[in-house]
Amino acid sequence: MDILLWSLAVILVIAGVVGTVLPALPGTALVFAGLLLGAWIDGFTAVGAITIAVLGLLTVLAWVAEYVAGMLGAKRAGAGRLALLGAAIGTVLGVFTGLWGLIFMPLAGAAIGEYLEMRDIARAGHVGVSTWIGIMLGTAVKIAITFAMIGIFVAALIF
Repeated sequence: MDILLWSLAVILVIAGVVGTVLPALPGTALVFAGLLLGAWIDGFTAVGAITIAVLGLLTVLAWVAEYVAGMLGAKRAGAGRLALLGAAIGTVLGVFTGLWGLIFMPLAGAAIGEYLEMRDIARAGHVGVSTWIGIMLGTAVKIAITFAMIGIFVAALIF
């Protein structure tokens, strides 16, 4: 039974790592679920409550960083409501258009949304790039936190 549960834990972690770059999956939440399952399988002996609490806080921090970074990039550029909506739509459409779509559709969505709102192509380009930079930085932070979570868990198991 332990092999089946550990397999499920590993699958959750792998799906979570994939989810750190695919917005359709709740990446860090899946990683946390897999790590929590792993700690539970061991009876919380190697990975205790404090480690689980730290992993939970990192999960929340990753989620906040993802959304705040994109919004800060947009806000810094003075993005309007339609630019934010466009970035969100672009992110969702990017999931269905492959890696390049996933990377560049939020930029295009933000730029199109800003253009529709302000009718200024230079401003739309600036807002699109700023929003995209924020989203990419947020994703990088989320990926770093996700791997830190895995490292903390493995260290707790080993030591």
